[in-house]
Amino acid sequence: MRFGFMEDFRNPVKWRRPFAEFYQQILEQIKICEQIGYDNVWLTEHHFTDDGYNPSLMTTAAGVATATKQIRIGTFIVILPYQHPVLLAEEVANVDILSNGRFEFGVGQGYSYHEYKAFCMERSERGPKTRESIQLIERLFNEEKVTHNGKFFKTHEAKLSPKPVQDPHPPIWIGGRGPKAVKKAAQMGFHLMATIGPDPAPDYISALKESGRNPVDYKIAQLRMVYCADSEDQAWEECQEHLFHLIEFYHDILSEANDADGDDAPLPISRPEDMRNSVLADHFMIGTPEQVSEKLSQFQIDFTCTDLIMGTQFPGLNPKLGTNALKLFGEKVMPKFRK
Repeated sequence: MRFGFMEDFRNPVKWRRPFAEFYQQILEQIKICEQIGYDNVWLTEHHFTDDGYNPSLMTTAAGVATATKQIRIGTFIVILPYQHPVLLAEEVANVDILSNGRFEFGVGQGYSYHEYKAFCMERSERGPKTRESIQLIERLFNEEKVTHNGKFFKTHEAKLSPKPVQDPHPPIWIGGRGPKAVKKAAQMGFHLMATIGPDPAPDYISALKESGRNPVDYKIAQLRMVYCADSEDQAWEECQEHLFHLIEFYHDILSEANDADGDDAPLPISRPEDMRNSVLADHFMIGTPEQVSEKLSQFQIDFTCTDLIMGTQFPGLNPKLGTNALKLFGEKVMPKFRK
């Protein structure tokens, strides 16, 4: 299992820091995690939020690429319907060059009604638009000149120049929450990115086999909220308000989207301090290194996962605390699962 961590650059008003200062602190956090031995940093995207959720993944990925030397840089995820596929393919090639072949290209169709309304885009078209977009991008990676006459995009002898460092292109991941998206990811032959919720891996693996593909050749990334401290009390006290902010945000947009089972279920808590003793805590890995190790061992039994994506730098959390938690995990937990 490879270990990565998520960075969304969220800076809520309640705990706001100057954005330029905050971005530099997160870049420093990424560099420290690279030194510790994390495999991946994953960048996430949303738009029009009050807390400045990172809206520009490829720009940020380029910044991370020039600030690091070894860690792989991925998108979790680029929302394809918002992008022009030719321009995005060029940006992917650019970041792969700047990173000398360290880029991982994660994409998805998005789910926020608010974002689609703000962009004046038809949310009902997101599925076919995403599929057409990724197919066009893949052709640009693999072919010399691409003429395409699709429902959403048209090109005439479009040429991707320069090409990515990785041949024929960086690994492509599809973010899938609902059964249809998971099955499509397998049918198209891409790696799978999952979030918290029911494990999509069994459906994905079955669809890979039905498509004549060997599941051993494909990766499955799973997202979990992880926070390590010297004591369980310290861990919860440092992160609970910030984790609650995150949960409220996703509950609002996911309950409206209702793409997967359980999306519309009400939150079982109303205060940050209630999380620790709620059913939500069962899905988190929060506590001492020993407690987190135990939860991670059980997670490996319950879920199929080649790549763990850790949410640790929660919105508004002091980056120094986030870095300390990532260091403690990297030094005390990660080595146990490297053997």
